[in-house]
Amino acid sequence: MALKMTSREVDGVTVIAMDGRIVLGEESNALREKIKSLIAEGKKKIVLNMDNVTFIDSAGLGTLVSAHHSAKAQGASLRLCHLGTKFTEVLQITKLMTIFDVYNTEAEAVASFSK
Repeated sequence: MALKMTSREVDGVTVIAMDGRIVLGEESNALREKIKSLIAEGKKKIVLNMDNVTFIDSAGLGTLVSAHHSAKAQGASLRLCHLGTKFTEVLQITKLMTIFDVYNTEAEAVASFSK
């Protein structure tokens, strides 16, 4: 199943709602390209809504980490929301929880940019 991404603006923050799997190949490449193009357009505040992500593999995690680092290097900021217990555990086990700014809801993630 391909990864579907819908992006919209909320209070000057770009929210990407993802639906499907973030896995090696087309899906992780599509996500990487999406984030790269948003940053190229000058979008500095990006929230990834993981609510409908059904599965993520190590390549998917790698894509999230590389997207986070490239965003940071270009003065942009990437936040995650709606991880669910499965992904929260994965991020804790892999110690990636310390890298990402993670929020329970999309509203909290969007609001975090105005603090």
